[in-house]
Amino acid sequence: MARKRRIYVTEFDMKRLEKLIDLLNEVPDRDQKRLLELEDELNRAKVVAPREIPQDVVTMNSTVRVKDLSTNEEIVYCLVFPGEANAGQNKISILAPIGTALIGGRVGDIVEWQVPAGIIRFKIEEVLYQPEAAGDYRL
Repeated sequence: MARKRRIYVTEFDMKRLEKLIDLLNEVPDRDQKRLLELEDELNRAKVVAPREIPQDVVTMNSTVRVKDLSTNEEIVYCLVFPGEANAGQNKISILAPIGTALIGGRVGDIVEWQVPAGIIRFKIEEVLYQPEAAGDYRL
């Protein structure tokens, strides 16, 4: 696994994600591994005010272009809360392995996660839309 990179999360996103984790921890038979991975990411995050988040950071509801480093394929994803996830629209849940890997990452970062077949590695190429940069501080 790569060295843990510094990630950034807005105060608003942190509050909503902590609430999501608390709610899901109360659900019986929930995939605890996913929640622990998200908690691990959030525990090492630098929390900043929404107006202070760098524009090249992936926040909740950001649209990001990534490159699969094994195939060089570029894909655009929007990082959303679980109820908004829609694979057909490339809206990926924060609880999906790639969603957890992307949160708080910056353009140029390599994100990776384990799958049964090995490790998948993506490079964050561009943040196409970030709510905070667009002035949408409550999305």
